Amino acid sequence: MAAAAPEAADEVAPSATLSVYKAARCIKRRASTLYNALRSVAEDAAFVAEVAALWPSLPLVANLRCGLWYAPPRAFAATCYFKSTDGHAGNWSFSTARLNLHLALLAGERGGCIIVDSTRRGKRFPDSMSKTIPIWCSVLNRAIERHRLQAIHKSAEVNYQSSTLLNGDAENNSDLSNWDSSVHLPVWVLGTEKNAIEGRIDEWTDQFESCGADIHSLAVGLQKPLRPLWISQRTRIWLNEVPELESWDFTPIILISASDAVATQRMSSEFSWHYIPGAGDDEESWARGLTPTLFWKHSYDLIDAGPDRCNQIVADIVEKDRVYRAQRGEHCPQITCKSLRSLAGAKCNDDQTTEMCAMNLDHCTSTMDAHCSNNGLLLFWIGTSNLAVSSTFHVAGALVGVDCILNCDSTSKLPASSSENSYLELSIVDDRFSLMRNLPKAVDFAKRNLMAGRKILVCCQNGEDISICVALAILALLFDDNGCFDYGNYFVKRDVTKLEMRRRLVFICKFAVNARPSRGNLKQVYGFLSSQKELLSCLT
Repeated sequence: MAAAAPEAADEVAPSATLSVYKAARCIKRRASTLYNALRSVAEDAAFVAEVAALWPSLPLVANLRCGLWYAPPRAFAATCYFKSTDGHAGNWSFSTARLNLHLALLAGERGGCIIVDSTRRGKRFPDSMSKTIPIWCSVLNRAIERHRLQAIHKSAEVNYQSSTLLNGDAENNSDLSNWDSSVHLPVWVLGTEKNAIEGRIDEWTDQFESCGADIHSLAVGLQKPLRPLWISQRTRIWLNEVPELESWDFTPIILISASDAVATQRMSSEFSWHYIPGAGDDEESWARGLTPTLFWKHSYDLIDAGPDRCNQIVADIVEKDRVYRAQRGEHCPQITCKSLRSLAGAKCNDDQTTEMCAMNLDHCTSTMDAHCSNNGLLLFWIGTSNLAVSSTFHVAGALVGVDCILNCDSTSKLPASSSENSYLELSIVDDRFSLMRNLPKAVDFAKRNLMAGRKILVCCQNGEDISICVALAILALLFDDNGCFDYGNYFVKRDVTKLEMRRRLVFICKFAVNARPSRGNLKQVYGFLSSQKELLSCLT
């Protein structure tokens, strides 16, 4: 018996020394429960509502996707898409694929706007607010300044004829010396980083001007330059000294970081819970199929349920929503379940239910969020091109004025028309070659119907990525530089360049404000256009 004791100790000792990291991970997982996340979102949303009430005339805008969690869908006037990666140190960028020009026009119309976002990284503001949006403001301001200077010089050359002046901009031109196009960054950004960003503003402005954006509309719509302001839960605002919008000599872009930077244990009258900073971020890892729309529809029930019942209620809500959409013809496979286990292999005591896991959570989340990102619009017509884009979630209510459908969703089966010329279904999945393989069929289908004068709806799962890329290929191959259908004559005469593709994408984004094409899919479109150009050159 005495000899067995050291042997048993040897078996336990390695496990004890190796389990420190696992124990820390298990503690973190116990704190990051679904109830804690939803309770944190609800508390941060109350703070957002308080700040928004200070300027009730300013529209509330969610920065996708995290910002959608911090207010009911009806509270948002629009959405925007600014990535934190464009503001990371040494990786600063101005994205012509995410111009967010609708946001600038909305701010000009309403006198400013309020953008909501948050971050999990233990800091007060995400990089999207600290640097990406300030860069965006400065580039747009500088482009408008250049545009107005060009208008002044042009009007001087023709003896100040009124027809060459910007409509309603005579007063603005006289005050152009007061137009602030400098970079306004928060105080916590280092001076060296600020200098590096300022040195690239002119370069980014050149890129913005060359991409074909409608700068004239911005110059007419913005009477004051854009300027960011930052508000977090640590910001002190004296309620009796809140400035009026008219008193500012700029158009405010108020950036609300919804979350506190510190995780804490908190108490309520019924439950103890752990506050999670930026709980709305990375929803696939914790939301279990719940979306912002579903959360705010059932928020009181979820918060009142407490930690023990929250998971089961969420599972019931997600399943009922799945059945509701499946009965209406949408492809909604049932989500599989498995037991939630700790990293050590044992079942966690704080979760008696099952964990919703990875069969098709992306589909459920993106489909429901498409309703939020479209801001109530069922489809987007791209100028006068007879092309429209939409998500398959909205197709049933968006067929007014549509003659034929190009369905690019591999998961949703729409009712096929009796005529093969009015409906084409392509199973395009998210991989490196699927889009490129299917683009020839999509372009041929579009060409046949456009020649017949029919209006085409291009739809995909969320209406933001694949459908946008398919429409981009159609526009680049079959339309001229002015957006007029010319059977592909313009494509034959011009070289395929990334700049030309960027201009066409900007043209689409002017109308489809929710467009978010992925870089990989854009590369496939460019590869397809290049191959078509090579084929034409071989034939000639």
